[in-house]
Amino acid sequence: MNPILIAILLGVLQGVLEWLPVSSEGGVALASTALSGFDPDDATRLALFLHAGTAVAAVAYYRGEVRDILRSVRELSRRPFADETADLSFLFVATAATGLTGLPAYLVLDAAVSGLEGGLFVALVGGLLVLTGLVQRFAAALSLGDRDRPDWVDAVFVGLLQGVAILPGVSRSGTTVSALLLRGHEGESSLRLSFLLSIPAALGANVLVLVDDGVPALDPLDAAVALAVSAVVGYLTVGALVQLVRRVPFWTVCVVFGGLGVVGGLLVAL
Repeated sequence: MNPILIAILLGVLQGVLEWLPVSSEGGVALASTALSGFDPDDATRLALFLHAGTAVAAVAYYRGEVRDILRSVRELSRRPFADETADLSFLFVATAATGLTGLPAYLVLDAAVSGLEGGLFVALVGGLLVLTGLVQRFAAALSLGDRDRPDWVDAVFVGLLQGVAILPGVSRSGTTVSALLLRGHEGESSLRLSFLLSIPAALGANVLVLVDDGVPALDPLDAAVALAVSAVVGYLTVGALVQLVRRVPFWTVCVVFGGLGVVGGLLVAL
């Protein structure tokens, strides 16, 4: 298949899946393996790299919130987690906590996927996707919905879990939203905080990939096309998908597609 067409398809997939509580990283990695025959290591690096495009989309969509957050920088050191600095404090602490688990998870992931065959990689992603769906179901059942702003416990808890979500098949948005629901935040507030947190997380993962091995898998032009498409599609779909996530129990989608991934991957491996 034409490399530019592959880049466009992967960009579209990233732009759509990033906002759903399913693993965009897992979906893009599986698609790049199927379309181009990339090995699991390259497919995973490419999936992480494309998160930069949807980070740009999140900045554009939440530009009002981002502007307000930046205006509160001066107050951060004097009044952390106060009304006007709660979001910025949450993003700062959660991003730092993500680094504590994300870097070791990335190193483990790099070593693990290098030794996996294609079928076993698909099965691994499927199994983690099933786990993500069950966590979401558990969180939704226990949600209290009585918190009005994040605190430092939320930030540390969500940040540590977000670092683990670097694993393909573990949904970053699904994991962080589930954690916020467990902490008693409303669904809409959980989505907003999760998507805002995706901005520094995605940019950090992108830098990690570039420093480690440069632009992965695709030629620079194709990579630029994939990033641009993911940004445009992400911006065009985020509003509609936020509404959809509020109405549809996507944990069932995680479990069903994850189960199919496990079965299909094992069949390929055998």
